[in-house]
Amino acid sequence: MLTQTVEYALRALVALAAHPGQLQTNRQLAEITKVPGPYLSKVLQTLTKEGLVEARRGIHGGFCLSRPAKRITILDAVNAVDPIRRIEVCPLGLKSHGKRLCPLHKKMDAAIGQMEKAFATTTLADVLSEPSRSVPLCDFPPVARMQNLGASRDSDCSTSVNTPRRQ
Repeated sequence: MLTQTVEYALRALVALAAHPGQLQTNRQLAEITKVPGPYLSKVLQTLTKEGLVEARRGIHGGFCLSRPAKRITILDAVNAVDPIRRIEVCPLGLKSHGKRLCPLHKKMDAAIGQMEKAFATTTLADVLSEPSRSVPLCDFPPVARMQNLGASRDSDCSTSVNTPRRQ
């Protein structure tokens, strides 16, 4: 139901939220999120344009969240790259329905509305703090760093760049 671009944007935002105060390069984010670098670059460009991410140029540059993780919702991310479309008129184009939705499309639109509501009330910080036995695709921070997710700074950026891990 959600596009691959939305999935990639969410992975990137969660990865940035998991490393508060640290600039991450496109290469580092691609490794963490398992997203192809060129595609991720385009996604990050969109997230920057939409005000969810800050980009810092230069040798010590990278990306970071533009505000704390507790102030960015899943809906913010979705709407930044591929907004949710509600069903307002008959998707089949049936003139007999006019602007009224049939019972099926009314139910489908209600379900989309519930998804929109859930996304609007879930922040990146909520996602990171959710206990789970599943192994995440993205590297999550240690529990001790979770307090930093709700920092009150306007931006989540610092001037340091996270150095890549050696394997």
